[in-house]
Amino acid sequence: MPFHDREFMSGTRGTMAVDWEERIDVKRLREERHERALERMREAGLGSMLLVDDPNIRYVTGLAMTGGSGADHYSLLVEDGTVVHWDTADHASNERYNCPWLADIRYACPGLGNVPRSSGSDTARTFLLEKMAETVASALEEYGVADEPMGIDTAHGGLVDAFEAGGVDVRPAACTAVMEDARKTKTRDEIECLRQVAAICEAGFQAIVDNLSVGKRESEVWGDAVRELWRHGAMVQGGYLTSGPNTWPKHQANTTDRLIRPGDLVYADFYNVGYLGYRSCYYRTFSIGEPTDAQRDAYETARDNLYAVLDRIEPGVTTDEIARAFPDMEGEHADFYDATEHWQLTTNHWAHGLGLQLYEVPLIWRGLSLDHPIEIEEGMTMAVETQEPADRQGVRVEEMVVVRDDGVELLSQWPVEEITVVDG
Repeated sequence: MPFHDREFMSGTRGTMAVDWEERIDVKRLREERHERALERMREAGLGSMLLVDDPNIRYVTGLAMTGGSGADHYSLLVEDGTVVHWDTADHASNERYNCPWLADIRYACPGLGNVPRSSGSDTARTFLLEKMAETVASALEEYGVADEPMGIDTAHGGLVDAFEAGGVDVRPAACTAVMEDARKTKTRDEIECLRQVAAICEAGFQAIVDNLSVGKRESEVWGDAVRELWRHGAMVQGGYLTSGPNTWPKHQANTTDRLIRPGDLVYADFYNVGYLGYRSCYYRTFSIGEPTDAQRDAYETARDNLYAVLDRIEPGVTTDEIARAFPDMEGEHADFYDATEHWQLTTNHWAHGLGLQLYEVPLIWRGLSLDHPIEIEEGMTMAVETQEPADRQGVRVEEMVVVRDDGVELLSQWPVEEITVVDG
């Protein structure tokens, strides 16, 4: 398949709000996501859905959901389209002022997460679960959906029991399926968010080029890159930079205080860098001075493996067909790991969906897809990643893409043909 030729100006506009051109329409972004979830909820025969998972809450409400102390926030979507949102006292008060599209915001009881875990009391945990269920059941009554099935995006036994004890017909599996179906393909504004976060990551790669030198610690260079990401409005909740022998196998601490030395390979992974909540996953490899022939060959292998996968991605194909383009056990260097099956080699060679979470549908991986395939759909967004060892070091490369009817669209634009060489 050829690559999709993106539309004029896509992914090249600025990150700030202006009145002189259309950029990301955040109102449309919120409304289209809300309508997708609502439509699929109705089709599933649910009268409401209780959302506890942060990305699901953000998808339906548009609230930031940047992380908290546990399940101290939850949202209820009811069949007439109304959203009831519960949050901590401070957050709820702020949201009432700043989020006029949400008309019913209440104070939450944290039945899950850190509060009950740290209480040290079984009776306290029971109280919190029952009170949380009571707050939701009250809203179900108010909105006239108490007698209809309620989806819930967690199968937490205690919470489900608390609802069922109150006579609520709880459907965890149905809610999971609804939200998965709503989120697996992206709207035009969601895709533009992913284009923008890719562009911000490229500013981070440039900061690495500008600051990478012999004698600096991995952590110093990574700090320079993260500063640049934040400067462009990203929320950095992951990522790392690693060098030299830490690149193969990848060091379990990711970024360390190791001093960068002449001849090192360095790679950075901007994963979980968010722009308006949409997450990146984007590898590039750098070399301190000219790479060796073995290192160039390794990079060429990794790049070619990646593009062999991209060539198979199109609507209608199944993930088993695509996964076969990833390296076999020999190509995975399974003997190095003393591995005998692909499921033992998680994260080495695969593709995973991107959106409000780092891992969304689809997952394309020899360890899973050959026996459990799903169909690729237009509008899916994903990251495809490969790696290869060389000279006691390793290279990694990754592209962010959108599935189009005429080939994938590359969201990532940092040069990929060769290792980026940095004078040490």
